[in-house]
Amino acid sequence: MKVLISDKMAEEAITLLKDAGHDVTYDEMDAETLLAEIPKYDALMVRSRTKAREEIVKAGANGNLKVIGRAGIGVDNIDIKVAAENGIKVVNSPTGATGSVAELAVAHMLALTRHLSRANSTMKKGEWAKKQLKGNEMYGKTLGLIGSGHIAQYVAKIAQCFDMNVLVYSPHCTDEKAKKMGATRADLEDLLKQSDFVSLHIPHTKESHYLLNEKTFSLMKPNAYLINCARGGVVDENALYNALKNGKIAGAGVDVFEKEPPNNDNKLLELDNVILTPHLGANTKEGQIRAGTVCAEQIIKVLNGETPDYWVNK
Repeated sequence: MKVLISDKMAEEAITLLKDAGHDVTYDEMDAETLLAEIPKYDALMVRSRTKAREEIVKAGANGNLKVIGRAGIGVDNIDIKVAAENGIKVVNSPTGATGSVAELAVAHMLALTRHLSRANSTMKKGEWAKKQLKGNEMYGKTLGLIGSGHIAQYVAKIAQCFDMNVLVYSPHCTDEKAKKMGATRADLEDLLKQSDFVSLHIPHTKESHYLLNEKTFSLMKPNAYLINCARGGVVDENALYNALKNGKIAGAGVDVFEKEPPNNDNKLLELDNVILTPHLGANTKEGQIRAGTVCAEQIIKVLNGETPDYWVNK
């Protein structure tokens, strides 16, 4: 069958699809071209660049499209509801980038507490700012995880190496699941009040939009840090700027933004107590290979008439 890959993909994933006997086309089409071409294909494989919105999904449904695969965990760039209504399966690879994103979240915590960004920049300016850069340990601190999926579970596992007290908030998390994570279940308000680090691991939905806002920032400790390696839109960036600027929280590590790349007038760019990275979470060699191959395996199952392991819109 014909498979279109419209975003950059690990070669290992492409090889899997070809070895399964499928005709694979790699073309980073713009939206207009994709709309015209998608009816010809049985499968569409994307990352985050391609937006498989309603009109594209419907165009595919009017042709041969059977499955849309997202090489990664987030599917907010795919209209999964319209896909389901038109009998098109949406699959993803939720375990592909688990380690990569979790490690970046912890890296942000370490970089913030030890002032690594400022230390590097001052050293390169010929300054020896040792006295001004006294940091803090993560050891024994409280980590609040918002979300309880694969990535949050991995962060909790790493946090145990620092002997951290881990709290977790998620509507989907039971006491038993929290215990398996080595964490204690908490409601959002208590988690924000108690945590020295708050790390986000949730999708951007109507329910989670601006979950971190002026009101919720006011609940956090003034020496607390926010880490967002999840999705832009979960955090109100203006409220975050004000919280950082006015000392409501100590710092933030931000890998994702409402608009990517962010505009040059984004106020977060002005601050020294925030570390910004360009959506690097899943951007490791190992993570890209796993995300691509797991997604390819799901697509192959659908095209073979089998039930996929990671079926998002069933």
